[in-house]
Amino acid sequence: QVQLVESGGGLVQAGGSLTLSCAASGVTFSAYAMGWFRQSQGKEREFVAAINRSGGTTYYGDSVIGRFTISRDNAKSLVFLLMNSLKFEDTAVYYCAATQSSSGRAYYTSDKDYSAWGQGTQVTVSS
Repeated sequence: QVQLVESGGGLVQAGGSLTLSCAASGVTFSAYAMGWFRQSQGKEREFVAAINRSGGTTYYGDSVIGRFTISRDNAKSLVFLLMNSLKFEDTAVYYCAATQSSSGRAYYTSDKDYSAWGQGTQVTVSS
């Protein structure tokens, strides 16, 4: 089914910016809503951002709103996460995920509602 591969992670100084990319294959990309989650060492997985199938609706976690932007290019089967004003607390492994279902915010923000996950990419923010 759907296969997801993240890229773009790395080391960045606090206050800097970084863009993550997630490439999807094996499916009709436009049929899937996409989300970004992150997990820091020793902590539970946290919702970061989500975007609906058409790209017209987005959701953000409280900790990143105003700093991160999710977008997608359905023609290229790509979803992006633009991270601006990065903080040390943003350090985590970032995962993209896909779901063929769609509903409201409560659905998109729950990692239990996503059926496919990428391998993750490490983002480390130094101070």
